[in-house]
Amino acid sequence: MAAYKIQKKPFVVPTTDGKLIEEHFGNATNGNAALSIAHMVAPPYWSEPFQTPEFDEYTYIIKGKKQFIIDGDTVILEQGQSIKIEKNSRVQYSNPFDTPCEYIAICTPAFSMENVNREE
Repeated sequence: MAAYKIQKKPFVVPTTDGKLIEEHFGNATNGNAALSIAHMVAPPYWSEPFQTPEFDEYTYIIKGKKQFIIDGDTVILEQGQSIKIEKNSRVQYSNPFDTPCEYIAICTPAFSMENVNREE
């Protein structure tokens, strides 16, 4: 068994809102429940419902801007900035801007639909 794994074919999560989600490591790609790493592109004016995840989430912005509403505080990150959002925080992610936002998200433990707790 090799001491490393190069990910050449990330799992592309099916979406209906125009967002690109490519999981490189995590539950969907290699069954790793401890950590997930995903490359994402949120289109202009994209948003998703509030959620209260049971994981810490780190986000690093590659291009564009992304808005976070975290326990009532509004935070906007720009290219080159990063954030850690503690698990069990109520958060909404969005891109209310007119350009796409490209970013990397790392979740510990790994992202799953069972532990994200999205509101309807």
